[in-house]
Amino acid sequence: MARTSAKSAVRGTGVREAAAQETRGNILRAATKVFARYGYDGGSVDKISRLAKSHDRMIYYYYGSKEGLFVAVLEDLYRRMDETESKVAPDPSQPIEALKAIIRFKLHYYWDNPDFLALLNSENLHRGKHLSKLERKGEYSALALENFANILTSGAEQGLFRKDLGARDAFLLVASAAYFYASNRYTLSAFLGEDLSAEESLRHWETFVIESVLRVVRAEPPAGD
Repeated sequence: MARTSAKSAVRGTGVREAAAQETRGNILRAATKVFARYGYDGGSVDKISRLAKSHDRMIYYYYGSKEGLFVAVLEDLYRRMDETESKVAPDPSQPIEALKAIIRFKLHYYWDNPDFLALLNSENLHRGKHLSKLERKGEYSALALENFANILTSGAEQGLFRKDLGARDAFLLVASAAYFYASNRYTLSAFLGEDLSAEESLRHWETFVIESVLRVVRAEPPAGD
């Protein structure tokens, strides 16, 4: 009898933990949507709890405060981007193709994740004060910089790329092209009088960015060639 009760207690604990994880996950997903739409200031705890079909007190129980929840949302965004980028796994022994793969990944990731862009815009308005509280701050850039460093080093060793390029500069060049186009697609479309969301426009921008970055990183031909 005692053994049966012990097994029941373990099962009960597992069920409660699963329910708690589901509640935390629902709150996190709802918060991502609300903060992306209304920003940090406009994203109220009430809006989040209603979308999550939960209660305000559960948000405070699991995340401590609205700010704690916003930090958790940012942490989750960077974690998911890091996990997605880890699956790209470009082969640095083929530096040109590897660099193209990284560029395409950045362009498509920023374009396909508008909530990510909206939350970055919101956090920039707050001068990054919430990002400074991430538990793993500094770690999320490690993979991206390592990929660029490996590709640039391989390309330089093969005589294809310049030897004076830093991974940080290459990353910023690609990320800026991806971020600016995606985050300003609507205003730029109105300003330029063309739909930058059209498939043809997206393909053109991808080709242009790849060609531009390759022109920047390619080694100068030997004098006299």
